[in-house]
Amino acid sequence: MDSGSITLFLVGALLGALGPATAYIQQKRHQKRLFASHDEKAGLQVQAAREEAKSAIKDAKLEHKAEMVRFQEKLENDNKKTLKELQDQKKRLATAEEKLDKRFDQLDGREKQLDNQRQALEERKSEVDGLAQQLDERLAKARKNLETIANMTLDEARSELISEIEEEAKREAGRLVKRLEDDTRAMSMKRAQDIVATAIQRFAGEFVAEHTVSVVTLPTEDMKGRIIGREGRNIRALEAATGCDLIIDDTPEAVVVSGFNPVRRQIAKRSLEELVGDGRIHPARIEEVVRKIRKSVGQEVMEAGEQAIFDLGLHGVHSDLIEYLGMLKFRTSYTQNVLHHSIEVGFFAGIMAEELGLDGDLARRCGLMHDIGKALDHDQNGSHAVIGGQLVKKYKEHPTVVNSVWSHHFDIEPTSVYGPLTNAADALSAARPGARRENVQTYIKRLEALEGIAQDFKGVQKAYAIQAGRELRVIVDYDRLQDEGAMILARDIARRVEDEMTYPGQIKVTVIREMRATEVAQ
Repeated sequence: MDSGSITLFLVGALLGALGPATAYIQQKRHQKRLFASHDEKAGLQVQAAREEAKSAIKDAKLEHKAEMVRFQEKLENDNKKTLKELQDQKKRLATAEEKLDKRFDQLDGREKQLDNQRQALEERKSEVDGLAQQLDERLAKARKNLETIANMTLDEARSELISEIEEEAKREAGRLVKRLEDDTRAMSMKRAQDIVATAIQRFAGEFVAEHTVSVVTLPTEDMKGRIIGREGRNIRALEAATGCDLIIDDTPEAVVVSGFNPVRRQIAKRSLEELVGDGRIHPARIEEVVRKIRKSVGQEVMEAGEQAIFDLGLHGVHSDLIEYLGMLKFRTSYTQNVLHHSIEVGFFAGIMAEELGLDGDLARRCGLMHDIGKALDHDQNGSHAVIGGQLVKKYKEHPTVVNSVWSHHFDIEPTSVYGPLTNAADALSAARPGARRENVQTYIKRLEALEGIAQDFKGVQKAYAIQAGRELRVIVDYDRLQDEGAMILARDIARRVEDEMTYPGQIKVTVIREMRATEVAQ
């Protein structure tokens, strides 16, 4: 190998050995340049941040100064406004203070006037007290003199004077009542007697008090078993068909028919009588007989209503009202047949109306319809007068008839003379002898209550209910009651009897005051 090649080889080897070192050195230089560049950039950024911070601080200071200026201006404005309000309030307070001063001055003046008036009143009061004391002394002296002269105390004199005034007032009231009654009686008694007598004479009806019998007589005791039937099927069929209960008890040879509806009870009674007479008693036969009897009773009801209309000479009565009137044939009141009673009231009302110059047909219509509510009062609640009034109003009866029916027991006030006229005819029919009957227990209780009412009054010595409770005789102490007081006592007893008792017709109250002097001749 020549020297040139060796040199080249050595140079190449040297270069090959120096290559990594050179690269390392260059890398280090490059890193230094990068670090220097980063430091320069960081310095620039720090410098920029400082300048920005200074600028922000400066701006904040300026903003703070501006805000302080605005706040100071607002504070000054508020202070000016508050100062102005305070000045206004000061002016108002000064004005109010001035007014109060004037009012105080006025009050002081009035207080002085009141003090003067109070002093004057006290002086007058002293004078009045002195005069009152003198008057009391004089009155006491005069009272003492009067007590000495009259020989009684003031309380005794006052009581005696009040008693005398009361007695005098009672006597005057009694005289006035007696005079008025005498005058009224003189004018009306004869006319009333003539009207009632004419009505009774012109109507001479003979009515037998019918009973709605609820007992069916059986021919033998064995018939009860046939009526009951196997397992009770016959009696159940009869009760279902008629709507009534059959009571079969230990009563010999009798079956009791119980039902609140008198028409249904009559149908049941007649059906059972026909079944017993026929002897064929089974459910099919029971239904057949009940249908036949119901039709027969319905025809009888219509015929009874039409006959009542015909007897009174009325017309234009609705067919339903005629049926309701016919149903009254099977209704009784105090054992008095209601249909016969209604016909009788119609006749009485018509006769009295004609005697008074009124419409007799209208009065007969009012009298006939007055108890029609009793045909429905077992199915509806309320007084029969109210039920009857609503019923005749429903069927477009005359308003006078509606009011007379509705008011004949004073459930409402009558609006015409026909209302009291119907009431009077009703009382006349119910009060005539034999029209009504009542059981012994009720009769005795009514008489005892009548005598007890009279015994409660002061001055009554004895009381007797006579003429079957239609008159009350009251005997009073002669020395405890004057003649005028007896008249007032009779009126008070009559009013209390009207308020506390229920009775048919009228009750006459007679007060007897007499003095008996007895001496024995020896």
